[in-house]
Amino acid sequence: MSGEPSPEPIELVEDLVYDVGAHKGEDSAYYLAKGYRVVAFEANAELVRSCAKRFASEIADGRLTLVEGAITDGDAPTVRFYRHPLSTWGTTSDEMVERNLMVAASEAVDVPAVRFAEKLRETGMPSFMKIDIEGSDMLCLQALLEFERRPRSVSVESHKTDWSHIEAEFAMLRRLGYDRFAVVQQGDIAGSTLHTQKLDGRELRFSFEEDSSGPFGSDVGPWLDSAAAIKRYKRVFLAYRLIGAKSLLRRTRIGRRLHGIALRRLKRPLPGWYDTHAARGDEMTAPTFAEGR
Repeated sequence: MSGEPSPEPIELVEDLVYDVGAHKGEDSAYYLAKGYRVVAFEANAELVRSCAKRFASEIADGRLTLVEGAITDGDAPTVRFYRHPLSTWGTTSDEMVERNLMVAASEAVDVPAVRFAEKLRETGMPSFMKIDIEGSDMLCLQALLEFERRPRSVSVESHKTDWSHIEAEFAMLRRLGYDRFAVVQQGDIAGSTLHTQKLDGRELRFSFEEDSSGPFGSDVGPWLDSAAAIKRYKRVFLAYRLIGAKSLLRRTRIGRRLHGIALRRLKRPLPGWYDTHAARGDEMTAPTFAEGR
């Protein structure tokens, strides 16, 4: 006996998506266009007000629910949140606050505490869950351990500097039952256009905004097993070391100049940043898999 409580039964809600780290609603707009209902989580009160205004009709129709506050595993009613001049860099993580000093200092504010498992019990389990909350993604994955059903697919922002974080993410995703993974370059998404389908089967042409997380499910790939996905990340981390923001190359004037020339010629970020998508291979609705190389 492990001593762990048995996972709770919970309904999987096929037309529900969680947007965890909603920012300005870039991803919620896509999920709504696809025909999903959305529960959007955001800790920055200014961004919450912006989303409330942007999605006023969807909120009134019950298609979008805004949850204000920061996700926590503690018992306090509030959480210390650090707002940053780069609004995508808001965080509750001390590690991220330290990283963010390279651009500017953060402002500490107290925000409502959000207990993720409680929200899941209220809404049912979403079919897809996007998680991007700057250093605290693991809190959401840990909450999924409490339930028998998990989303058909999830995405998390991968770590850029610490390999042990990548290993921990994959270990948790495997523990949750996911066995197929996609390593998705995020730097190419802004401004791109996707031809896909809505939930009702109608065609959808959608152009992604700046800071969008982009497609999910059958619209991403190739889908790899765990070993192939980790091998892919080893190449990504090599690129981080060679030409990333903290590389020796980027610390020199000539290196920064060469990097800028490469960016302009290739018209894509170098080395960029990545999300990890995870799904189950034994689900009939799981995406089509491709062998990794």
